Amino acid sequence: MSTAIVTDTNSGIYEKQAAELGIHVVPMPVIIGEETYFEGVNITQEEFFDALLSNQQVMTSQPSPEDVTGTWDRVLEEYDDLVYIPMSSGLSGSCQTARILAEDYNGRVQVADNHRISLTMRHAIEDAQVMIKNGMNAAQVKNVLEQTAFDSVVFLGLETLTFLKRGGRITPAGAAIGSILNIKPLTVIRGEKLDKFATVRGTKACRKKEVEALAGEVEKMKARGLHVKIDTAGSFLHQEDAEAWREMVQEAFPDQNVRYDPLSLSISVHTGPDSYGCAASILYER
Repeated sequence: MSTAIVTDTNSGIYEKQAAELGIHVVPMPVIIGEETYFEGVNITQEEFFDALLSNQQVMTSQPSPEDVTGTWDRVLEEYDDLVYIPMSSGLSGSCQTARILAEDYNGRVQVADNHRISLTMRHAIEDAQVMIKNGMNAAQVKNVLEQTAFDSVVFLGLETLTFLKRGGRITPAGAAIGSILNIKPLTVIRGEKLDKFATVRGTKACRKKEVEALAGEVEKMKARGLHVKIDTAGSFLHQEDAEAWREMVQEAFPDQNVRYDPLSLSISVHTGPDSYGCAASILYER
């Protein structure tokens, strides 16, 4: 039996890279004004941030049912079944929509609510590739991904409170005070929604706090005798800043081969530019 992996671009994987990895991806829609674009297809990170920083109306949305099922149908022409790994149900309704759509596929489409996004979502996809290589079918992969969904953590530091204010997640007064005091919010995702972890004054201190927090989580994971994967992500406007962040995390974890991925636009619309994230996941047994 042949089993395929389908995900969405909240994993940080876009069409070109998906083809190289042997998986399939559904692009997430981005709405600017009255125009709809698709992440990784007809809008670049630069164009997205140009719109965001020029105060244009920018929104993201879950993919249409037609886009999702169209991708599934094309994939199932070549494979016996597929496991679909969308962004966490705690962050979007796209997972529940996919589960309803999958009911019409007689078990050939298995939707894994992996409760992850960005780096840890990508880690789950890499785990799924190993499972399939080991002979698992879509239903078996789904079960393992859901059982191990919470074996991960993401920390994300924000450079500005402007976009949390714009999205109604912080009051204008709170954003103004935060700006005056140079407060940088440090947030955490432990399987579901984005939660406050700490508030730190200054970018340098926030990044240091973030790496220390991740180190504490990794120590707990390794104490269980488990292998861990660590990576970084961000919404940096300049590549040299992204590389500097990756190098900082790499230096803290010299036993790792730390990767950097741009944050998906669905996340960046809320964080704004120059946010910095790092994550750890327990690896599925290789």
